[in-house]
Amino acid sequence: MSSTATALRRAGLGTALAASIVLTAAGVASAHVTVHPDSYPKGATDGALTFRVPDESDTASTTKVQLFLPAGHPLLGVLVSPHDGWTAKVTDTRLRRPVRTDDGTITDAVSEITWTGGRIGPGRYEDFDVAFGQLPDDIARLPFKTLQTYSDGKVVRWIEQAAPGDADPENPAPVLKLTSGAGTSGAARDSTARALGAAGLVVGVLGAAAGAFAVVRSRRTR
Repeated sequence: MSSTATALRRAGLGTALAASIVLTAAGVASAHVTVHPDSYPKGATDGALTFRVPDESDTASTTKVQLFLPAGHPLLGVLVSPHDGWTAKVTDTRLRRPVRTDDGTITDAVSEITWTGGRIGPGRYEDFDVAFGQLPDDIARLPFKTLQTYSDGKVVRWIEQAAPGDADPENPAPVLKLTSGAGTSGAARDSTARALGAAGLVVGVLGAAAGAFAVVRSRRTR
């Protein structure tokens, strides 16, 4: 085997390996229902949250997603983004303690959002977007308990929370961390950086493979 052919083969293997690493990392990251970004400043206003719901079944599809918002520390001004194929039912609850804002006193807040009508196939995921007017400023962690119903009748309850220092539970609820700082969260920046880094690795390997191929073509045309 020539040195150029060997280089091409190695480049191809490197490309496949890099792509495999990226896909594997994505699969691990989406092993349960998660919220993105995973942190916001306390009391943040006019933002949005994305809830990623993966289908972990080998044969059944996800047909219903129920998201429960923390009533004791409500999100104000919640709006649900339309999602193709899905119908969202929004449930309001009267607050035990009304919240005073610059625009007046809020007595009701969204406590549950239920999506039905669509399907998430095995090995796939869907992102559900929820906008808010204001986050609470009196708590450090906001859990969003979630129920995921499959077409075979199985219901996965993403409701567990780990105590400080404990390992992650089997079915953790997505948790939004509320920080005292302002601006984009460090976790969000780190996540973006990792994604860009992985993408850069693949692009770099593909570039090396293209370069080696160009060398072979150049030698053949001489």
